[in-house]
Amino acid sequence: MYLDGDAWVKFFDAFKREAFRLEVQPTYTMPAEAESFARFLRGEPKRSDHNARWHKRLNEFVGEGKSVGRVRVVRRPLTDYQRYQFSWGIPGNIANGEDIRVLDVTDGAPDGLPIDQDWWMFDEERLVHLNYRPDGTQINREVFEGDLQPYREWKRIALKHAVPFADYLKAHGDVLP
Repeated sequence: MYLDGDAWVKFFDAFKREAFRLEVQPTYTMPAEAESFARFLRGEPKRSDHNARWHKRLNEFVGEGKSVGRVRVVRRPLTDYQRYQFSWGIPGNIANGEDIRVLDVTDGAPDGLPIDQDWWMFDEERLVHLNYRPDGTQINREVFEGDLQPYREWKRIALKHAVPFADYLKAHGDVLP
């Protein structure tokens, strides 16, 4: 089953305890981000309402006692899009309650962790694959109907080897302009 628009929002918002994402693409070509990404690349200041809708949702989730987190997989040097995320996106998301960790696979991925597919897992009971073209354009969101045990293990491995965003920046502060 594919999810889009309101069906995706309804599916996402139905989690009871935890939403977790493994985020692996070097670039995401998102129409909603095109203007702000272009501003970033031109060196212009970030708008005060950047990511405001996501921040509002995060605040609601956290207020309901839910957690949202992700592991962002990167290789150095970071792509322009990753630098944009690290500078403009991730700090605000963290400030609004999202737990974001970084897994640097420049020297190789941890054994047993495939890093070729983005996905969201909800309450370790439901999973959605996020499918992308090589340029980072999303093709679709597809509900995964198979065995979730490998994904639970991959989540465990990713979290074990990832570091909190702030720690990553301390160790690799040179990744940002």
